[in-house]
Amino acid sequence: MKEDETDNLRQVVLFIFLILITGSVVVVSGDSLATDRQALLDLKSFLEERNHVNRGQNYSRWNQQSSNPCRWSGIICTSDGSRVNGINLAANSISGDLYTNFSSLTALTNLDLSQNTFSGAVPKDLSNCQNLVHLNLSHNILEGELDLTGLTKLETLDLSTNRIFGGIQLSLPGNCSLIVANVSANNFSGRIDNLFDGCLNLQYLDLSYNFFSGAIWKGLSRLKEFSVAENYLSGEVSGSFFAENNCSLRVLDLSGNSFTGRVPRELSNCRNLAILNLWGNSFTGQIPSEMGLISSLEGLFLGNNTFSPTIPESLLNLDNLAFLDLSRNNFGGEIQQIFGGFTRLKILVLHGNSYTGGINSSGILKLPNLVGLDLSNNSFTGPLPVAFSEMHSLKFLILAYNRFNSTIPQEYGSFQALQALDLSFNSLTGQIPSSLGKLRSLLWLMLANNMLTGEIPTELGNCTSLLWLNLANNRLSGSIPRELMGVGRDPSRTFESNQRDEGIIASSGECWTMKRWIPADYPPFSFVHRILNRKTCRSIWDKLLKGVGLFSVCAAGSTVRTLQISGYLQLVGNQLSGELPGEIGKMQNFSMIHLGFNNLSGTLPPQIGQLPLVVLNLTRNAFSGEIPSEIGNTKCIKNLDFSYNNFSGTFPVSLNNLSELSTFNISYNPLISGTIPTTGQLATFEEDSYLGDPLLKLPGFINNTMDSPPNQYSITGKKDHKKWVAVLVLLTMTMAFLICGLVSLVVCMLVKNPAESPGYLLEDTKHLRHDFASNSGSSSPWSSDTVKVIRLDRTAFTHADILKATGNFSESRIIGKGGFGTVYRGVLPGGREVAVKKLQREGVEGEKEFRSEMEVLTGNGFGWPGSHIRQDEANMEEAYRLLTSGIAM
Repeated sequence: MKEDETDNLRQVVLFIFLILITGSVVVVSGDSLATDRQALLDLKSFLEERNHVNRGQNYSRWNQQSSNPCRWSGIICTSDGSRVNGINLAANSISGDLYTNFSSLTALTNLDLSQNTFSGAVPKDLSNCQNLVHLNLSHNILEGELDLTGLTKLETLDLSTNRIFGGIQLSLPGNCSLIVANVSANNFSGRIDNLFDGCLNLQYLDLSYNFFSGAIWKGLSRLKEFSVAENYLSGEVSGSFFAENNCSLRVLDLSGNSFTGRVPRELSNCRNLAILNLWGNSFTGQIPSEMGLISSLEGLFLGNNTFSPTIPESLLNLDNLAFLDLSRNNFGGEIQQIFGGFTRLKILVLHGNSYTGGINSSGILKLPNLVGLDLSNNSFTGPLPVAFSEMHSLKFLILAYNRFNSTIPQEYGSFQALQALDLSFNSLTGQIPSSLGKLRSLLWLMLANNMLTGEIPTELGNCTSLLWLNLANNRLSGSIPRELMGVGRDPSRTFESNQRDEGIIASSGECWTMKRWIPADYPPFSFVHRILNRKTCRSIWDKLLKGVGLFSVCAAGSTVRTLQISGYLQLVGNQLSGELPGEIGKMQNFSMIHLGFNNLSGTLPPQIGQLPLVVLNLTRNAFSGEIPSEIGNTKCIKNLDFSYNNFSGTFPVSLNNLSELSTFNISYNPLISGTIPTTGQLATFEEDSYLGDPLLKLPGFINNTMDSPPNQYSITGKKDHKKWVAVLVLLTMTMAFLICGLVSLVVCMLVKNPAESPGYLLEDTKHLRHDFASNSGSSSPWSSDTVKVIRLDRTAFTHADILKATGNFSESRIIGKGGFGTVYRGVLPGGREVAVKKLQREGVEGEKEFRSEMEVLTGNGFGWPGSHIRQDEANMEEAYRLLTSGIAM
């Protein structure tokens, strides 16, 4: 018995021991609220270690006011409060790698880390979160290949707007439960023809803006929404894909691929189809007449193909059709008369064809519900039709890039609802009609590149919504009327009207018009221009019409940036004269003023310093007197050009405080005097910013010259002198080639095995060292080969963080300076020393980095909610090069 009792005791002890072991394992795995809490605290520590400066408002407060994780911000628990099953850290300014132990939260079903700046690869640990149902990693800068094969319960997946690459077929679980999948705007590649056959519950699929190739997926018709826009798919679209009584599609977007052949008539079996986008392929032949059977169709985008000009009359049966795009189909001659029968149509886009007439005979001028009409980039000639003014519902009239050669009719002032009028790039003559001042809803007036003459009508100042005014490159004369300074002072009524209108927005998605309306080369508009593509265009256009702030500006005297709707005034390239009105200080909704290449004179009004300016260009005028010191209040200005004027007096040192200035030119103002400080913003510019200013005293590392300003209209010298110059240039080039050849030969003989660079010296460091060494007067101690420099490519900083770290760019923090920029020593809150190089110009690298930021900050997904431009981070427009100091001791 003792032996039996001993065996039983051993079994009991072993059983208890196993329970203890199993219990401990369960605890470690996170099968209780207590272990969920510990896992979240580990996550918090992980994030804080990688985000010393920007810490989100959610996770940084965990465990401060309550020890119960169910009460923590961004944490979701089960209904009984026993487990953590959701984490939402979207838009929390988090950067760095993804956490590698989410699987410790074994009850996790919902994970949203979207709209941050997470980088690196998606960790394989995420595939171990076997209960995950909803995963959103969109709008980050994640890269590498993907492995989510363990997520067999996943129903919603959003990876849009990242940099993930590779094939997606081996990345998803074989047992697919997906209902919604959005992997758009990545670098995925490979074929998709059999990719989602096993996802029987899939309803919404967006594969757009990737590198997929081959044939289209055959199972697309059982979805509700399907987009493969902007890929490399090819071949014909078979009619067998759209079997009768087996098509559930509501949205089908095949745009921007290389599909060929005819559009299958079987598409008419998709009786619930609302949006059909075939733009930008190589479809040929006639538009199928069966398409007229899709009574639910609201938007039909057939542009940029080679369809037959014969439009089937059956399309007139589409009573719900609101948007029709037949642009760039090589149509010619007269506009087809059938277009006059689309009486329910709101937007008609026919740009980029070769139409020469038919505006009146086609009947399009009598379409009662037409809101937008785009006839730009055709070959229309003669006078502008007066009958346009009788289209009382018209809001957007785009006639640019044609050959209209008349005056602008006075009747165009009767467009009571008009919000955009684009007549640019024609041959219009005469004066700008004063009746345009009646257009109180007008947001855009684009009359650039015509032959308009006379004075700018004072009545334009009554256009209270007019934020974007471009009269550039005409022959306008006279003074700038003080009344014009009242344009765009209150566009709120127009914006409110657009906010109430839930109809289809006035954009075909091609963005050709918007790219002309948003200046590509001038901030704060340039960054929006760079991110415009057919995926983002409609959303950005919609935001502009509704007054949503997109442009990062700050008020005069402040460095605090906010996202605003900001306007521009472009009068460059005319014959305007006289003084600039002091009332310019009232243009508080404008951040860009371009008055260059005119004959404006007099003193510059100090009120200009009251504007939230980002660009001020006054080049090639006749301004005189002192430059107002008040311009130093425009703290966020980036481009400032005073060149080729007659400014005099003392140069205002207040301009040295414009720490965001990236383009500056005061050349050829020979009467201006003073001293350019040896430190600060102005010292970062090269000599070409100060040419022809002999009275200006520059720092030693900037050389000024007495060169005369180039004059394209002056006689360039005698013929004999030209001959001698040509001979001298030829001899110089010959000697240079001989010397270079000799030096190259010597180097090749002496340096057979070049020494390797130190292992710790990164490639970017070589360029940085060259950058310092190539500047005359460079005093950087970092030019030594012994300096270890490491890029902080995965750390995000705001402008406010940089100001704090460098003591507002204090002169005492300067550790190096040169023509390309100034380097400041900075200290981050965690004590980490950094060096901040403030570049003189945005540069190629700055452009790339900023574009990447904007890709993260801009959410414009296909058919999925929750995407927007984040106001708190869109302020990061300064291109900083951040380097750990690592200075050798």
